[in-house]
Amino acid sequence: MLNFLPGRLVGCLAMLLLAVNVLLWVFILFVFSFLKFILPIRPLTKQFDKILLWIAENWISGNVLWMKLTQKTVWDVQGLKGLNYRGWYLVVSNHQSWADIFVLQKLLNRRIPLMKFFLKRELIWVPLMGLAWWALDFPFLRRHRTDYLKKHPEQKGKDFETTRKACEKFSRIPTSVMNFLEGTRFTAQKHERQEGPYRYLLKPKAGGIALALNVLGEKFHSLLNITIVYPDGIPTFWEFLCGKVRRVVVRISSTEIPKAFLHMDYESDKNFQTLFQQWVQDLWKEKDSQIAALLQEAKA
Repeated sequence: MLNFLPGRLVGCLAMLLLAVNVLLWVFILFVFSFLKFILPIRPLTKQFDKILLWIAENWISGNVLWMKLTQKTVWDVQGLKGLNYRGWYLVVSNHQSWADIFVLQKLLNRRIPLMKFFLKRELIWVPLMGLAWWALDFPFLRRHRTDYLKKHPEQKGKDFETTRKACEKFSRIPTSVMNFLEGTRFTAQKHERQEGPYRYLLKPKAGGIALALNVLGEKFHSLLNITIVYPDGIPTFWEFLCGKVRRVVVRISSTEIPKAFLHMDYESDKNFQTLFQQWVQDLWKEKDSQIAALLQEAKA
């Protein structure tokens, strides 16, 4: 509706609507998360969890609304049929832009349970949002470099314990555990530095989802493998707000998780590590080929 306006003005309006939506729902979220904190009674905690879930889903709906008002994007989406709002999902996707999160939330809100993202520990300090993610039980991970762990071996395994505790909470209510396996957004510089085997992807990291499988195991309905493509170029977040994303192509496939991967100990079983990493790498090879085909199709 507002996309006839100049791009910068659209971006400013989108930013304003985004900020208002955040302030509204974060305030309500903080009220109920505080009540949950001071009243740690199991029956009440369950009710507060449902209320917090309702708040988060309405928050996402608010984002979808301002996206409709400010953007004129053509959506090419396949794979939404048959999703189960009452199930548990392990969700993986490629990651190129902050816009990816809004794309995923728009398409999957209330189609599957609320997605809980694995977040970098530093993001807890983001004003308002960090506390909101904490209140919604998003797991915060501190990823240490190999050389750091050699100097500080006492830090090894702490991320696994954090993830384990988060996933145990997820077992109480249907949840979608979301992980950008690349661990960071794709850029040409990162891609060149990695010298990986993929053309459009960074190397995947398997540890997070392996631990989620170890804790939740057979609760997962399936693995949702999502591929996001921007045929006209990967947008910055500002370009996304300005309504400059003309087309978004999304492919969602449901993949059965091999039973051998359920409840396996990724951290200490080296044979399982090798087997699981190969499975993830095969998924990524297929995704890389899929992205190439989708980009070629978009040019035709």
